[in-house]
Amino acid sequence: MKKLFIVSNRLPVTVEQQGDKVALRSSSGGLVSAITSYLEHSGRGGFADTVWLGVPGCTEKAWDAAVAQQNSTAYTYSPVFVHWKKYEMYYNGFSNSVLWPLFHYFPSYADYNSTYFDAYMEVNRQFADALTGQLSAGDVVWIHDYHLLPLAAMLRKQFPGITIGFFLHIPFPSFELFRVIPREWQKEILTGMLGADLIGFHTADYVAHFLSCAEHILDVTHDGQNISWENRQVRTDAFPISIDYNLFHTAYDLPDVAQKRAEFSQQCGNRKLIFSVDRLDYTKGISNRLKGYEQFLKDHPEYKGNVVFILVIVPSRDGIARYAERKRMIDEYIGSINSQLGTISWQPVIYQYAHLSFAELCGLYTACDVALITPIRDGMNLVSKEFAASRKDGRGVLVLSELAGAAAELSDALLINPNDIREIANQIYAGLTMEPEEQRLRMEKMQARIRQYDVVQWSADFFFRLYETKHSQQQVEVRMLESTTRVMLTDRYAAALKRIILLDYDGTLMPLQKFPSQAVPSDEIIYLLEEITKDPMNDVYIISGRDADTLHKWLGKLEIGLIAEHGARARKNKEEWVNFDGSDTVSTAHIEKIMQDYTQRTPRSFIEKKQFSLAWHYRNVDLKLGAIRARELYGHLVKQVSGLPLSVLNGNKVIEVKPDFVNKGKVVERLVSGGDYDFILCIGDDTTDEDMFRQLAGIEHAFTIKVGTEPSLAVYNVRSTEAVLSLLQDMALSSARIHQFN
Repeated sequence: MKKLFIVSNRLPVTVEQQGDKVALRSSSGGLVSAITSYLEHSGRGGFADTVWLGVPGCTEKAWDAAVAQQNSTAYTYSPVFVHWKKYEMYYNGFSNSVLWPLFHYFPSYADYNSTYFDAYMEVNRQFADALTGQLSAGDVVWIHDYHLLPLAAMLRKQFPGITIGFFLHIPFPSFELFRVIPREWQKEILTGMLGADLIGFHTADYVAHFLSCAEHILDVTHDGQNISWENRQVRTDAFPISIDYNLFHTAYDLPDVAQKRAEFSQQCGNRKLIFSVDRLDYTKGISNRLKGYEQFLKDHPEYKGNVVFILVIVPSRDGIARYAERKRMIDEYIGSINSQLGTISWQPVIYQYAHLSFAELCGLYTACDVALITPIRDGMNLVSKEFAASRKDGRGVLVLSELAGAAAELSDALLINPNDIREIANQIYAGLTMEPEEQRLRMEKMQARIRQYDVVQWSADFFFRLYETKHSQQQVEVRMLESTTRVMLTDRYAAALKRIILLDYDGTLMPLQKFPSQAVPSDEIIYLLEEITKDPMNDVYIISGRDADTLHKWLGKLEIGLIAEHGARARKNKEEWVNFDGSDTVSTAHIEKIMQDYTQRTPRSFIEKKQFSLAWHYRNVDLKLGAIRARELYGHLVKQVSGLPLSVLNGNKVIEVKPDFVNKGKVVERLVSGGDYDFILCIGDDTTDEDMFRQLAGIEHAFTIKVGTEPSLAVYNVRSTEAVLSLLQDMALSSARIHQFN
């Protein structure tokens, strides 16, 4: 049976040594809780074993001794032992002195040291080597966080078909910020992530930033969610990580939590209580939080002596100079507030630099009047969710930074800009004076959201999308039309008694040209079409986005069917043109005006007007500018046609607006139905041709071919128009031989 491999920087256990004895102690944390809860609720997820791979944080000797004394664990642990100097450069160096500040929008804090990057890549290769010896083809790998961005691509080279998921637990920055790091590093990060089948982020904004970076730096195409990369469709999606809702909600009634709540309430007396807990990090906005609190006391002097701010900072990365400096600044600022505003009987800020037990944490959550959580930038922020879930009494107010990922879900919190000191002060006051009924209503809405999408649902959602993505990949994977398959196809063609051949034009029979008018069919194309149509058992159709006049001018003398504008108009052999659906044209004057505006702003783009549709071409535009403008125009047009009988096609270097009734798939359905064909060949190169491939999927005697190496619904791929013409040449020769012997 398949195994699940969870890969993170550190193993979810700590080796503790007391005298001569060593033991493994399970670590706490959101990721551990998420995966453990998912496996418990899903019957182990159908996996024979769950292997957790990461750095153990101890020597091999200590690890072996601790494991030897351990009876059983929830996971099979696979330690990766990294030399401490190398780990220092990988972890405190590149991971936390380059990626962490950059991804959290502190670019000036980044230390672009190439030695750090080299160590980062080397440690990731160590992880890949450690996995390679354990993986089998059917296994699933779930990689976590910014420490291991290149790992998926490294594994993909060794196991091309393996299922890999990646989840980023911190923000992903905008392109303008991401591009400041050296170009080689940019590519290694992006290509590394694209080694996964599914890339998960906390919010839709982070997804959009990643897609933008991939588009600009790697020149990839995407549809807003899926990226075509190395013959695969890589999916990106938002999965806002959550918490174990029941754990925190039921904690309210636990005896040790109730005892701590009573102690804190007694300590504060009749004073209002504000509570904050954070790791020591410059991204958490602790200094601004203190400034906001100080401003609140100055604006509302009546609260002096009547409010207490309990601030708990959990130690983190003390070995990095910038963190030690941050702690010193916070210590000094708190000392200043307490000395200037405090009295002998009242201290404005109660400060603790330490870890909290679960009972202490939940006691403070459920005792406070306001939870003040104001990070400058945060991937999600689970503290805000824990606080809301813990308030079984329906009381308490959450003041939350709008720049935390959780703000998208917890919109009933009092949202603030963490850089706006005055707004922080005002919202502290609003929270302390909020009526109980409003507190209850806000808290109920936040709790409903967290309860519905808890940590188990988060994990289940990710795995569901991962398997769904893998299944879709297998349906549209690239299968090149090799020589043996080509022989089989031509043999089936020769043996058939009634055939239909459906061909796109631009990019299929003729390479894409700089301007559409230049794509005049060559003598070779005319000859091959003539030869194939000589066979009375063949029905041949050109199904194109071209207008009817152009197709008639170029191919009208041939005994073939012509379908223009993706199916709007049709001509069978040399008969008269008819509107395929019998529908009239749809007014597109407002659409043309929008396209004209984009043409003026996009050098070398142009508009092609047809009877039924309008197309904006950007094949000659600068690659990056064209991609940007096309994305903007596509989004603009989708909104414009909403409610109208129009649809927008995002094709190969073209955005086209056409009537809803126009669809190549509908054309193929009509042409094939009732035809009693025992051989169907359909070839195309564009996204519009996928409708044809979809229509023919599952028909035993249908051969669908995509021109290009992108994944497709077509059964086979060929690399170029030359390969298409070569295949048609074989078919023409086959027909000639049959007639010669008959």
